Amino acid sequence: MGMALGLIVGTAILLAAQNSQPPAAASAPPQAAATTCRLTIEIKGGEKNVPVENASVYVKYIEERKLSKDKKLELNVKTNREGLAHVQEAPLGRALVQIVAEGWKTYGRWYDVTEAKQTISIHLEKPPKWY
Repeated sequence: MGMALGLIVGTAILLAAQNSQPPAAASAPPQAAATTCRLTIEIKGGEKNVPVENASVYVKYIEERKLSKDKKLELNVKTNREGLAHVQEAPLGRALVQIVAEGWKTYGRWYDVTEAKQTISIHLEKPPKWY
């Protein structure tokens, strides 16, 4: 009984030692296509093309599924002083970009995000005056 137990433990130690060493002949697996990207949204407005600071930028994705409900993903970022908003890990595909900024007309449009680093330029307009 003691010898059988020693044989099992010895075999387990040998197998663990073999699995911890990487095989010398194995090459690195090929990299899969990127599924996310860095999306930069540039927002300017008015006749003078001034950067729009502190605008809320909503980026919405809908992942279509065959058997269950569609999965919805929404990202919310704000623009900086230069009117730029950066979305670090945005999924590739079709995205709805919506802009809400105080003193500017609301904006929304569908875009196709296809590149690893993509920039979307948006021009906002002033809202009509109410009398």
